[in-house]
Amino acid sequence: MKLKKLGAFVLGISVFAATLSGSYPGRAEAAASVKILLDGYPLSFSGEPIVIKGTTMVPFRSISEALGITVTWNQAQKSITAVKGEGDAAVHVKLTLDNPEATVNGSPVKLAVAPKSQQGNTLIPLSFFSQQFGAKVGWDQATRTVSIASPQKKMYTLGFYAISSFSDAATIPSFNSISFGWSRIDENGKFTMQGSDFRLPSSAGDITPDVLVQGAAEANTTPYLMVYSSDVKGELTKIIEDQTYREQAITDMVQAAADYNFQGIMLDFEGLGLTTDKELTRSSFNAFVKELATATKAANLKLSLALHPLNSSYKGYDYKTLGQLADEIVIMAYNYEGGGSKKPEPVDKVNEAITLALKETDKSKLILGLNMDNEDENSVNILIGLAKRYDLKGIGLWRLGIINKNEWNTIYNTVEFKS
Repeated sequence: MKLKKLGAFVLGISVFAATLSGSYPGRAEAAASVKILLDGYPLSFSGEPIVIKGTTMVPFRSISEALGITVTWNQAQKSITAVKGEGDAAVHVKLTLDNPEATVNGSPVKLAVAPKSQQGNTLIPLSFFSQQFGAKVGWDQATRTVSIASPQKKMYTLGFYAISSFSDAATIPSFNSISFGWSRIDENGKFTMQGSDFRLPSSAGDITPDVLVQGAAEANTTPYLMVYSSDVKGELTKIIEDQTYREQAITDMVQAAADYNFQGIMLDFEGLGLTTDKELTRSSFNAFVKELATATKAANLKLSLALHPLNSSYKGYDYKTLGQLADEIVIMAYNYEGGGSKKPEPVDKVNEAITLALKETDKSKLILGLNMDNEDENSVNILIGLAKRYDLKGIGLWRLGIINKNEWNTIYNTVEFKS
């Protein structure tokens, strides 16, 4: 699969900045009325942008860190060093206060305006981000909005494969992992791969379950056996609170993973903590996952958890403890407006879900789940932008088989897949 690259785009910031500010040469004007969006979502600043000589100046650290750029301040030299990327492809930039010349990978680069210090923030020309870091910059005169589109970023990618996501089977080798939704805990609290849904699929010509799992493994794409359960009839509470049910479910899950050559188990246990005692539910689920983590480790299997977000109605999930037990957590930041809604998720709620999770779990274990049944090419760009902004481990696409061409194009333009 060929991935598209984002090219550097240089915008004449001085032209539109002069228009919006009406400033005189040499005079600094506040640009507080200017809104700045990063990947379509507002970016918080540690200081206000200003306009100098018709050039928009923005807080360097605020944007840099949101773009994944490492920033270091040297007090003695009054300089700031920024590094984007690794190895030979890395871009090293050095800027010094009141010096109109920067260095990029050791070579001098002229700036429209020298970096300035304002209330403890280093301000630099906005255009510098497009010129040196590959971000696209745009200006909307009507709304007085600067838009910044972050460059394509290599991220961990997880795909959810349903019973018959055959139309997207060819994409499997491009993902880091695939979660096959072929099993569940039934209404009796028993593990099964033969239910009415979340079942082992029938073969479709040459495409069999064995072929899909083996093909993923051969492409270095980790195949997970997803185990789904809801708590509609208390079946989930039953197995996490009852030791006998718990032990049997764990034994059956691990055995099924071994029988079908999966390399991990994805636990998708939904609905915990809505009507039950929240503390008891969290404690019981922690105990369940702890026992499962021990069993998966012994069987050389990875363990992933798909969890309701911390700002949902379901309060049975202890992200801090679960993040220590599992290899990764998928934040299911969706269905805020009800399961029947087909509207894109409210971005403020998704942003809140991420920030709450980051208070409990290290970002290296967090994957932002995207419900592609609700999103479109515009909204998915914003959500992936949030995952990039917070430097999460990656994204999870629910699910293969329902993603249209425009949405795939957006995904490929913003995320660099493994192949």
